[in-house]
Amino acid sequence: MFRKVLVSLLVLGTVAAGTAPVLAAAGTRPVRSCADLVRSFDVPDARTRVTSAEVVSGSTEFCDVRGTIEPAVGFQLKLPMRGYQGRYLQYGCGGFCGIIDDPDFPSRCGPAFGDAAVAATDDGHQVSPENPFDTTWAASDQKARDDYFFRAPHALSKVSKHIIKAFYGRAPVKSYFNGCSNGGREGLLLAQRYPRDFDGVIAAAPGAYYTALIGYQAWIARNTIPNDKIFVLHDAVMAACDGLDGLVDGQIDDPRLCRFDPGTLSGQLTEDEVARVRRLYAGPSDQGVRLYPGGQPYGSEISWTFWLNPTPGLGRGIAPELADNALKHLVYPIGTPHSSLETFEFTVRGFRELVPETVKANSLSLDLREFRRAGGKLILWHGAGDQGIPFEGTLDYWQRLTGGRNADWAKLFVVPSMWHCEGGDGLTNFDPFRALVSWVEGGRTPDRIIAEGRDGDGNVVRTRPVFPYPLRAKYDGSGSIDDAANFVAAPGYGFRDRIRWAGEDLYKSGPVAP
Repeated sequence: MFRKVLVSLLVLGTVAAGTAPVLAAAGTRPVRSCADLVRSFDVPDARTRVTSAEVVSGSTEFCDVRGTIEPAVGFQLKLPMRGYQGRYLQYGCGGFCGIIDDPDFPSRCGPAFGDAAVAATDDGHQVSPENPFDTTWAASDQKARDDYFFRAPHALSKVSKHIIKAFYGRAPVKSYFNGCSNGGREGLLLAQRYPRDFDGVIAAAPGAYYTALIGYQAWIARNTIPNDKIFVLHDAVMAACDGLDGLVDGQIDDPRLCRFDPGTLSGQLTEDEVARVRRLYAGPSDQGVRLYPGGQPYGSEISWTFWLNPTPGLGRGIAPELADNALKHLVYPIGTPHSSLETFEFTVRGFRELVPETVKANSLSLDLREFRRAGGKLILWHGAGDQGIPFEGTLDYWQRLTGGRNADWAKLFVVPSMWHCEGGDGLTNFDPFRALVSWVEGGRTPDRIIAEGRDGDGNVVRTRPVFPYPLRAKYDGSGSIDDAANFVAAPGYGFRDRIRWAGEDLYKSGPVAP
């Protein structure tokens, strides 16, 4: 929810020779100049004004298009000047958006794939980089809220394809979306609401349960412990649980295996701190009714030092910033009483008060038939050590969507130990984009994707295969435990993924109206 995951990292899954066709063998050249794009475009329901279009030199020379989709959706679109292959890639945005993350050209994804058109948006409002959690724009502007909740990514898709056709003389042949956190929520939402916008969607660590997620951030923000105690706790958790998956390797593959009792740290943690830690692992509830389908995963503790606690340059941690700003300006209907981090009530009533406004932001439809009929391919992935959006919620959604089974159009990958979008104890980076391209364009169903562990200098120090859930990677008994070649697929642990909680009525079994 905090940031867009970068997709420029090398993933070791392969695109077999000939499986990803060259969409335009000689590359498509522009049929008009870059400067000619500075004008208005009458896109239905998305009237657009391009305010600047300039050629930028570099490894990929491109036309840098900036503009606004009415009423206030800012965007950036990069159009390669040579070798364009007919592909379009759109990125999601993280947190409360408000800033356009510079869209990267993808690499190593097939013939000249770096020469795809790429785009990103601020989702309809602008904030200062010094205050990325600002939500005052939403206090009394319903259109701005709706652009952020659901409209802006769809509008950008329409506008980008319109401009691409104007520039190259033809619309994109294949279109892709890639987002993590809030961007993952957008990816799921696009597949559900606008099933023909994209041929392939990556929805990573999706904030699909928007109604409950803000309350969850408030819960963990009000149950913090000091950083020095966090390190004590993490060491104890790893000592107790690292080997439960059959391998002592500095990471916990599935935190649900762990049954560590923080009460064993009595004397190192105070009674109040022990109680807070127990609440963090359990997640919020009201008289036995869960208010979110998940809690802080065992093994994620180090990430609490910046997600829950204050950090230099930020002041408060990420969770309190998300919770407080959303509760004050965003998640209640305009004109109704609001709350704050200090006053929010962790009750079923408090949860239900968030539903009227936030239900439109949820991406919880279980009906993706139109996306499937259109030939769409979906890759869901989530880090098992995610401190921002617990991975159990994604497992719950997957169970309801597919019955927990692999589908011929959708795959779920759970990355052991990874934090929110990136980082973690053992595995720190995961990029399934190359596999998605091979699947969409070559029909090669992804049966494994390689995750990486990188050190502080960016060097790859561990690789590990991630298999479609519920399969897991198991060490074959020989060779380095840091080499993906020494792991094979094994059955999952057999956990029950469907969770009973207060928001089960929020899942939609029928089509979601745009």
